[in-house]
Amino acid sequence: MPTRPEFEIQADGLPHLVRVSYFGHVTAAGAEACANEIETMMTGMAAGFTVVTDLTGLASMDLECVPHLTRIMDVSRKHGVGTVVRVIPDRDKDIGFKILSIIHYGSGVQIITCETLAEAEQAIKPAVK
Repeated sequence: MPTRPEFEIQADGLPHLVRVSYFGHVTAAGAEACANEIETMMTGMAAGFTVVTDLTGLASMDLECVPHLTRIMDVSRKHGVGTVVRVIPDRDKDIGFKILSIIHYGSGVQIITCETLAEAEQAIKPAVK
């Protein structure tokens, strides 16, 4: 029986919206693969784009994922991310995103944290043109 991947990336409304969802237990190898895929995708993004990160399906993430997560943040900032919307249904699953955002996004990127995907969908409506 095939296992579910650790992540899924969708480019909805490219070049304006990227959705990243994490599932189950995410390993460093899974986070690195996600970072590689996002880095390739970012070359086609228009400045001011939105990233939605969905942690609804996340059970846990290895500490060794941090360098790959910060790489995603740095690449997103380099390519002009305007808004980051995070779906974190359980605040205990905020595995350091808030503090990493301060360091890697700075004050020029709007960060919105939601508890549900429905809230996130409402939040991205004004952000995505």
